[in-house]
Amino acid sequence: RLRCDWSSDVCSSDLIFTATFLDRAVNFFTAQREAYANHRLYVQTMDELKSLSTRELNDLGLSRSSLHDTAYMAVYG
Repeated sequence: RLRCDWSSDVCSSDLIFTATFLDRAVNFFTAQREAYANHRLYVQTMDELKSLSTRELNDLGLSRSSLHDTAYMAVYG
């Protein structure tokens, strides 16, 4: 149902559309910021794991071939 305030050119459906569009835009950019932060954390985790020697990795029970999986699980769960 469309309700209009005839004293202005704005109808309630326009306001609802604008609110939902803005909500969707805010949610989109919030999700993008979170994804970027997670990616940065993944890259940092990979850099730290790559800097460890093979002996240090062995002490942690890791191998070089499992670094990507380990970093991914540490960041994204």
